[in-house]
Amino acid sequence: WPKDPQGRLSKVFTFKTYRKSFAFVSQVAMLSEKKNHHPEIILDYGKVTISLISHDVQKITERDLELATQIDKIYSA
Repeated sequence: WPKDPQGRLSKVFTFKTYRKSFAFVSQVAMLSEKKNHHPEIILDYGKVTISLISHDVQKITERDLELATQIDKIYSA
């Protein structure tokens, strides 16, 4: 997960269909609710962009790194 110009962890995930993109976003949203840590998610046809930062301290924290790892696991499943 490289840093974007705003200092957030950011990654683009690609999919063959909009439906698969949407299903991935739904899983990430449920995980985010469970963790009470909410990323910026941009849903587009065939791709999803996710950005992570701890808004309360305006920097990347362990919570962001843990969520990134769990999102990667969802994508790989």
